[in-house]
Order: sequence, then structure tokens, then C-alpha cells
Amino acid sequence: MRARPPDESGYVVNAGARIYYEVHGSGEQTLLLLPTWAIVDSRHWKMQVPSLARYYRVITFDPRGNGLSDRPRDPAAYADTVVTSDIRAVLDATGTERAVLAGFCTGFIWALLFATAEPECVAGIVAIAPTLPIPPADPWGRSEHSFDDVPHSTEGWGKENRHYWRRDWRGYVEFFMSQIATEPHSTKPYDDLVEWGMQTDAETMLCDADAPHQIADEKQAVQLCRALTCPVLVIGGDQDKIVPPERPRRIAELTGADLLVIHGGGHAPHVRFPVPVNHAIRLFVDRLVPRPRKQTTWQVTQGRPRRALWISSPIGLGHVQRDLAIARAVRARVPDLEIHWWAQPPVTQVLAEAGEIIHPASAEMASEAAHWESEAADHDLPAFYAFRRMDEIFCANYLLFDDAVRDTSYDLWVGDECWEIDYYLHENPDRKIAPYVFMTDVIGFLPTDPADPREAGLCADYNADSIEKRERFPRLRDASMFIGSFDELPDRPFGPGLPGIRAWSRRWFSPVPYVIPFNPAAYRDRARLRRRLGYPEDQPLLVAAVGGTAVGASLLELTCDAFARLRKQVPDARMMLVSGPRIDPRLLPDIEGMDKRGYVPDLFEHLACADAAVVQGGLSTTMELVATGRPFIYFPLRGHWEQQHFVTHRLAYYRAGLRMDYATTSADDLAAAMRTALAQSSTGPGYRKVPRGGATRAAGRIAALLAGQ
Repeated sequence: MRARPPDESGYVVNAGARIYYEVHGSGEQTLLLLPTWAIVDSRHWKMQVPSLARYYRVITFDPRGNGLSDRPRDPAAYADTVVTSDIRAVLDATGTERAVLAGFCTGFIWALLFATAEPECVAGIVAIAPTLPIPPADPWGRSEHSFDDVPHSTEGWGKENRHYWRRDWRGYVEFFMSQIATEPHSTKPYDDLVEWGMQTDAETMLCDADAPHQIADEKQAVQLCRALTCPVLVIGGDQDKIVPPERPRRIAELTGADLLVIHGGGHAPHVRFPVPVNHAIRLFVDRLVPRPRKQTTWQVTQGRPRRALWISSPIGLGHVQRDLAIARAVRARVPDLEIHWWAQPPVTQVLAEAGEIIHPASAEMASEAAHWESEAADHDLPAFYAFRRMDEIFCANYLLFDDAVRDTSYDLWVGDECWEIDYYLHENPDRKIAPYVFMTDVIGFLPTDPADPREAGLCADYNADSIEKRERFPRLRDASMFIGSFDELPDRPFGPGLPGIRAWSRRWFSPVPYVIPFNPAAYRDRARLRRRLGYPEDQPLLVAAVGGTAVGASLLELTCDAFARLRKQVPDARMMLVSGPRIDPRLLPDIEGMDKRGYVPDLFEHLACADAAVVQGGLSTTMELVATGRPFIYFPLRGHWEQQHFVTHRLAYYRAGLRMDYATTSADDLAAAMRTALAQSSTGPGYRKVPRGGATRAAGRIAALLAGQ
């Protein structure tokens, strides 16, 4: 799922080809992000568009030869003059008189040609890893291989050959992209680049390769650079394996440009290191055409309230309940603390009902819950891969957060599984400007599909990246809390050659007892609780719930079918089926004895008075059932690393729950399991006791930071 859909999109026909374009945002200044070599489409700007479109009008268009644009089969259709005319066509189609142009690699050539031909239309140029036919030559031997002759060897750059392209286009794409994504732990950029490269084919790219070029030699390139009259910003990585790093430096000298060198960066720094690149682009554009002035207020220390920004994960509703419990315990210690919540629906609904202050910029976040739902089907959620595909959402939401904490001064940041904040702070530790607390109930990724060795390798790489950053910046988090005991973590390594999850976690996290957002002792009188909630005291009661996303719709349908069968054997059984805030209960079948509801505040009360429950494999709901001693059946989502490994291990530690597999469970099977669970209700399931005091312990650590201890 994209972090931001376009506000406008369409096609313009130019020089016999349809060119697809998109417009994002409505700022006064227009930023035109140009295409590059047709081996990728305009999605290579995906980490820039959502953030920049909050400030500017941002236009992108796919190159002829890739994406949604046409793929002409004529080399003349890919000439520099033709591609440059595409710029004019897109500007005309979008009603744009003047813009800042941004070009990556060969995109700079087209920006240069357009700006020298129509200088009045160009306010400035951002050149990322720009290239021109100027020294130095590549130091990797790329030019030593013939493109046209039958190759003697296809090792390395020998793959850059027309015969090899026709024989094995994927082989070339995979090699070429490996030379772009050279930085450690760049598996996701590499996968994206390969996917974009496979959207085109060898014959199309051979037309591009055979196209006539307007800038023939160094002399002409130098003349064009010196003829530029607009300001220029050059950005390049000093480990670029496509364009020699000295070439962008030379281009910066010739154009009088500002130069940002990304130390350790490869050929596509805007893809791999979007935070410094996006900030550099914004500073550059705002110097050209300043945005409207904004009024800010600075308050003297004595009158400034103590404020905390609390980031609560939007995946499900369990996090926010424990966050509220901890926040209330913090306020008991720091009564004057003002908490602003950084959250998304459906979490914001819970916070609003609790009377909390929701940061207004939260409304601008890209939806994480919607992304997870888009990745799920039929009780299957490949959660690790879904997590990887959230990269542009994470980047957009982090950059929004980065702006928010500079607009308002905070004494503390508290994050409950705020993965995007944690990742980008460790990538950019200089962006941290307040004490920072990180909390989680899961540490690391574990593969779920034994038949997918690549998943295991990718999980290990992500774990290694996190371990390295945590150990490189040990003081970036002022407190790291694991919600639970370390025995509740699987005793497995993070991956080959990596430390064990428990041993490493003991070193880098402080444990606090699992946070139950209520006192289980207050819900032991089930008869009294049923009377208060309006349930009959003498009828078997089941509760079915699947959390705050729409991922559990399939399980609810199976549960409805199973309950209808159960009623034939237990006619007085009742069920309260809770679909959550993102599933319309009216879409589920009506079954006699079953009450359907959407969002239910304080769902734990209904679970506490039930004889048995049917739930998904989410940790919060299952642990509430453990704390209240209720029998339950749970169905971990297939492919979900946390539910399959971490939640299942934790529930086994507490000797709790009957685990079932959705794919192999029939309605009759579930009905039989319901009868078994109902039978356990009177005898008690014999769970291990959940320690109390988690919220108090966590609050103590947070309050100590506010007190400077």
C-alpha cells in the first residue's frame, strides 16, 4: 500500500507516446521529480513524495519505457531531446509555469538540457548522483566490456551487453541493482529496484541504449553546466558504484552548487537514506522560494508545562490499553505532566473516549492498520513481508513526527512499539532532541515458512541491522523496556551467527511485568459482572473477538458457522461476537443466540465473565484471558511471525489456551473445541499466574527520566 495516493493523475501524449504523471499536494512551490533511466519507474521517489507533498506541489512521471508510460520500440523515441520534451508536456498538462527540478543519475542530464533551453521555467535543480560524460572514468572496469560484441565472459559488468540482455534480462537487472544497493542491510531497496527493473524488458531497454544522445563529450557537458543560471544542489554517496563519486563533485564545482556527500552511501541515497536527503531538498527549495512565514511562541522555562509525546502503535487495540494504564501511573507520580498522543485510528477512538489529547498532526499519518489489512487474506498475514513493505509508510510517518517534535517542545518521548521512530532515530541519531523511552513485547523477527529460505535470511538481516545499531548507539534510548519476563521470549537465536534472543534481550532491555490494564481480582465475581453487563447468569456464554483491524473477518465467519452447530448440541448457549471497529458486524450472518457488536469499550470485562472465548492470536486479548483465568481457543494468523512464535511461546509458558490452525479447522472442529472450553469453565484452566505491577514499574522508569534521575 502506498503512503500517499496521488491527488491527480493522468496521461499526456508526447512524441507518439503516452506519459503517465501524478500530482501530489498543493503547495505554492512546484517540485518536479524527474524520471531516470527507464530501468526504473517514478516509484524510486516513493520515500520523498509523501513528505515533500506536505509542503510543496510535487509532480512525478514515469519514463517512456517503464511504469505506466508507453514502451516505444524505436531508439529515436528515447533520444535526450524527446525525453526533455516530455518535461515540457507534463508541465503543460499540469498547468505548471515554473518548478524546481530534481533528477537522479541520468535525470540530471534532462534537467540540465531543459534548464538551459527554458531557464525561465526552472527555479532550481536538485541533482542526486548526477552523471555526465566527464572524467573521471569509472574505476570498476565497466567501460572495458563491449556492449555490442558477443561477450567472452558474463561475469560482473560483462552482463552489460545486448546479447546477454536478450538472453537473461533478470540476470542483468539483479546484477545492476546489486551495484546500486551496496550499503549494508539494503535488502528492501534492492528488492524494490529489481521489481521496478522487471517491469520493462530487454528489447525496450535496447531501444533506450541505442537512442541518440545530445551531450556528446566533456566539452559540451562543461559548457552546459557553466551556462546554468539557476541554483543547484548536488547530493551523492562517496561509495557510489555506478557514478564515480568524483563526478558529482566536479558537477557541483561547474554549476556552483551546494554539495551534500553521504558518507557510506551508494548510488541511490534518496532511496536508502531518505531522511537527510529530504531535509536537504526542503532546505534548498525553501531558500529559493520561502514558504509563508509562520508564527511560533517560545515560553520561558518557569511557565512551560512538562510535556510528553506518547507514540502508541495502531496495530490492534491492546497497545493503547496498556499505554493508558502506564500513562495514568506516570501522572500519579508527575501530576502536572501534559501528555500528547501520537496515534492513528482505531487507537484515536479509544484515546478520545478516555479524554486524552491527540496531537493534531496525527491525522496526517499514513494508515498502518489499512496497510496490514491490505496484506491479509483468509486468516493469512505474511507479517514480516508486510512489515518490509511498510517502508514508505514508516518513512512518511517518521518525517511527520520529526517535524512535530520541532514545532512543539517535549520533555520526553515514549514509544510503544514505535518501529518507524526507533529505526530512523538509529539511522539518524542527531535527530534525537529529547529523552526517549522504547517499550515492546516482541524482540526480533523469526521466519514462519520452512519452505522459504529467503524469509529466514531476510529476518536474520533485519535482526542483525537492529543489533548493530543498538550496540553502536547504546544511549540513544534512555530506557528500553520489555513488557514481560525474559522467560516469555523464545529461547532461539536471531539468526545464523547472531546472539540468542533471550541472552541479548537481558543485556539491552529492562523487564517489567506484563501490563494488564485492569485488576483481575476485581472481576472474579462473574455472576455479579454478568448482571452488570446484562448477560443471563445461567446460560453458557462465549465471546468471540479479533481485535482492532479487519484481518480477522475470516475467523469470525468460521466462528459464526461453528456456533450455529454448537447450538444444536447446547441449545441455551449464547455468544457475543465482537467484530471490532473496522469490520461491519452487519456483514456477518445472524445466528440465533448470538449478539453481534462492533467496537466494545472495556472488552476485557466481557471476556472476564465469559465461560469461554474464541480469539485471534493477538497477545493483548489472550493475556487478558490468562489474567482472568478464562478458557479460550486461539488461532494465530498464518505467516504472522509474532503470533506464530512469540505469542504462542508466551501462552505455552503460562500453560494457557487451546491453539488451533485456521486452515485445517472445520466448523465442526471448532464447535467441538468450544464444548471442550465450556467444560473447563467450572473447573478452572490452571494457568500460571500473571505477575502484577507492570504499569507501576514502567511508570517508575518513565517518571525517573522526567525527574532527571
